Amino acid sequence: RACMHGSFSFLLLVYLCVFAFDGTVLLFLVLIFAKACCRLEYVPVVISFPTATMKITSILLVALAVPCEGFQFMSKWKMPTHDPNAEKIQEKFGDKKLVVVTGTSSGLGRKAALALLRSGEYHVVGAVRDIDKMEAVAEIDGFDPENFTPMECELNSFESVRNFCQNLNEFRMSKPIDRLVCNAGVYQPSLDHAKWSADNHEQTMQINFLSHFLMISELMEGMIDSPDARVIMVGSVTGNDNTVGGGGVYPIADLHDLDGFKAGFVNPISMADGYGFIGAKSYKDSKLCLMMMANFLHTKYHKLTGISFSSMYPGCIAESPLFREKRQWFRTYFPIFMKFITGGFVGEHEAGQRLFQTVHDPRCAKSGVYWSWNGGPREGRGAEALEKGGQISGGGGAGGGWDSIFENDQSSKVLNIETQMKLFEYATQITGAEWPQLKQITSPCPTLKVIGTVTQGMVKREELKRMQEMGRPGMEADAVEKPKISKTKKVVAATDRVVSGVLSNTVGRVARFAGRRVLGEIPETAKTGSFHETSPADASTMSQSTNEESSTISDLEGAEMIEQAIAEQLQKDKEVQVALDTEDEALFRELLVETKKDENTVNA
Repeated sequence: RACMHGSFSFLLLVYLCVFAFDGTVLLFLVLIFAKACCRLEYVPVVISFPTATMKITSILLVALAVPCEGFQFMSKWKMPTHDPNAEKIQEKFGDKKLVVVTGTSSGLGRKAALALLRSGEYHVVGAVRDIDKMEAVAEIDGFDPENFTPMECELNSFESVRNFCQNLNEFRMSKPIDRLVCNAGVYQPSLDHAKWSADNHEQTMQINFLSHFLMISELMEGMIDSPDARVIMVGSVTGNDNTVGGGGVYPIADLHDLDGFKAGFVNPISMADGYGFIGAKSYKDSKLCLMMMANFLHTKYHKLTGISFSSMYPGCIAESPLFREKRQWFRTYFPIFMKFITGGFVGEHEAGQRLFQTVHDPRCAKSGVYWSWNGGPREGRGAEALEKGGQISGGGGAGGGWDSIFENDQSSKVLNIETQMKLFEYATQITGAEWPQLKQITSPCPTLKVIGTVTQGMVKREELKRMQEMGRPGMEADAVEKPKISKTKKVVAATDRVVSGVLSNTVGRVARFAGRRVLGEIPETAKTGSFHETSPADASTMSQSTNEESSTISDLEGAEMIEQAIAEQLQKDKEVQVALDTEDEALFRELLVETKKDENTVNA
């Protein structure tokens, strides 16, 4: 009723309840408001809650609890703030999602950008090498100039990639990036020697993989606030060697132990595995890297950020400019071969629609997936293919439509987590990428935040004490670098020792005494160690092994002395503890007597 009358105090109560009780109370408040709006019984809900409402509450609570992973569902909750750029963002983008696509001036990226713009739901930023060419293509294809923004990005240079990311962040202001499509690539199979980038790395690997890797690290932080952020990497059947196209045509994509990346991947090192250069293998290795990185980033960042990481194979675009460096006879007959022999041919328009689907389709929000279309690659060949002009069904082949998408299997190389970790580490070193420092989402409850802060401080102090007092027994000083302790930490440790000593002899004594009375004494086995009785056979075996391995106990007398010293120390500790117990018990009795006297005086 207060809410219906516009009471500010009621709204303030809602706000406090949400942030004080982790949002649980919000559900009850919503039900109260709904009850009032529906003009049901106007009775205090806290005192009298109808059975039907309680059932609804239980159902809703269960429904809310099932899909949540900790407090991850709160990751995008924010306090209301004023954004000075809100009006500019609304004027520039409206309600459209922001999509970044690399390589929109030709081929797959060009057709995908056109499909995105025609949907009317996206503002597309095209990252291209040649702005003039992009503007000409945009005019020819009828790109909507209000919703398409070309930006220069030369993937052959890490500096150019960083400049592009900086320009993009200035352009978008505080609007989150909803999609990042890593599409651009080069294919140079005829090269008999490597070409080098502006950063002195092999060109194909830098353009296809390393620069996209750097771009993701630069833009990821700007994607976290998007409710449905996706990073999509265009893979290839050639990087997935569990297929005929990837495992039956030499050279095969294989990173081996990534020795080339480990050594820095600088001229004259031209291959990720460190061996001699093969142009076709460099392309296949780069696609393998993209697919592996999609899986690794999914594992590392998906749950922390909510960003979806996936890869896709649109099919063999045999007429694509990707093959512009092949000989003329190949560019003429290769599309015919793919149409009528293998069934893997896909036109640019259809491939663009498939890439558009991974951006747009709600099903493709799933992370850690390799998307493909259709079933078997050799279905519907022969006369049927001729009748359809090459539009035959098949894995990666044309046809099938929107609902032919499926989660394709990935090879053991793509799924190798150890190689993925190495790839991430080495690529980070090569590119100088700086990944955002992300923390697990925690409860916004102020009480829990205070408790967490206090606990964290206590843990740090205890760890510092353990490092200083206990050291590293059994570890050689030369082999292990000793942890450096700053002056601040030393002061904290000294202060902690003083405070701990005072508390231990005051409040600590009372707590220990009460603990022993309530919980009982600590078992002797907990102090001296438990053991299992051995049979005579076991004893004889043990004695034989002791004789054979004299290094186990080299000095029996020394062992007996140590045991005797331990026993004496335990006896001393016990005597001291008994004395303390007696003293504490006397103190408590004295306090009890004084308390009873005070009570008798009051009663009198």
